[in-house]
Amino acid sequence: MENLMKQTHICMKTICCFVLISLLLLSVRVKSNSEEFSYDPCSEKGPKFWGELNIEWAKCGNGNIQSPIALSKWTADWNRGLGCLIRNHKPANAILRNDGHEIIVDWKGNNAGSIKINNVDFQLQNYHWHHPSEHTQDGKTYPLELHMVHFNNVTQKIAVVGVLFEYGPRDPFISMIERDIKYLNIEGGEEFLGKVDPRVARLDGRKYFRYIGSLTTPPCTEGVIWTVMEKVQTVAPYQVELLKQALVEEKNARPLQKINGRNVFYFDPFSWQSVAAE
Repeated sequence: MENLMKQTHICMKTICCFVLISLLLLSVRVKSNSEEFSYDPCSEKGPKFWGELNIEWAKCGNGNIQSPIALSKWTADWNRGLGCLIRNHKPANAILRNDGHEIIVDWKGNNAGSIKINNVDFQLQNYHWHHPSEHTQDGKTYPLELHMVHFNNVTQKIAVVGVLFEYGPRDPFISMIERDIKYLNIEGGEEFLGKVDPRVARLDGRKYFRYIGSLTTPPCTEGVIWTVMEKVQTVAPYQVELLKQALVEEKNARPLQKINGRNVFYFDPFSWQSVAAE
């Protein structure tokens, strides 16, 4: 009996040590990820220094078609020839991640459907949020911006759909994962969500802006096809606070980048100006 108690005690100590080491490793991993770069403009790892922090991030400093940018339908080229954005999303298993910079819903295995741009399908990869918004519309910055990230395996191109949010009724997609975000805020890391329907995130309206830019986080990869919806959705203030509290920094938005003579298009299927631009 005494031997059994000793063995049990040793076993419990071993388990406790293992759990402690695992938590320490997790905290180190989360901390190191969050310290790779910063959104603080006063930090030596802030946005203006991203291109110097890692040789693979050089585009953050010397790229010519970087994102985000200021958008306005009054300065954009109106073009109905772009066609409506075709959305073919569907429910699939997803993982919720907190990497210290963003709250991310990851769909694995290209099973969550796609969007179609110029007859090319781009498979849904993830949703993540930036606060405040990274893109501006007619000079206005919004409290939140959702990025729907897509990828085409053949062309190796990235296509991102941006959705802006103003304060109002709560966002239904964030509502689905509120409890999970709170759990990550305490525990960190990631959590399996089961099947998540990306269509719950609203894409109302057909009008949008289209331009070629980059990822808005390191490595700032260029050649990204951006579609930013003109229709502004609503989010409850507490939902934005929930996203903020889960991250290391209160703000995770990159400053506006120079357009550098790029073509920025505005699509409105019902406008005579769009017809004239064809």
